Amino acid sequence: MTRRRVEVVPYNPEWKTLFEKEKQVLESIFEPAKIEIHHIGSTSVPGLSAKPIIDIMLAADSLERVEKATPAIEAAGYEAKGENGIPGRRYFQKHDENGIRKVHLHSFEKGSHQLYRHLVFRDYLRAHPSEASRYAEVKEAAAQKYEYDIESYIAEKSPIVKEMEHRAMQWRPVK
Repeated sequence: MTRRRVEVVPYNPEWKTLFEKEKQVLESIFEPAKIEIHHIGSTSVPGLSAKPIIDIMLAADSLERVEKATPAIEAAGYEAKGENGIPGRRYFQKHDENGIRKVHLHSFEKGSHQLYRHLVFRDYLRAHPSEASRYAEVKEAAAQKYEYDIESYIAEKSPIVKEMEHRAMQWRPVK
């Protein structure tokens, strides 16, 4: 088994274009009125270093709708992974022609706390560039320290993620 390298790279403006392309693919599968599609994660924050994988959040009126669409999502090149460790999620991955992971698709029901948590974290980092820079420094250092150990990379950055997520939720509390 090949170990996956943890790579954090400088922000790439192409990430927005890649997201828009995937959004169009997903919109062709679902009724637009029944879903929302959001660019989340570090690639959605201008200027923020990130692993070069586009994170997409699909909010559906029901998970049943996502499950029924799974064959079409798979036909669009995604691999279904079920909940993949997060209850109430339907998760998919997309790889390029070389087998390199390029997209994570996280699907939740509209109104989910997970949906809110990801969006407010993204919006907080977009609104606070100094916080995004601080987060980037931690991610870059963790990636260098744990180049082939994704679990340790995640654990290393976890305290700052929790801290910033808490600040984000105070900045924009649940309505």
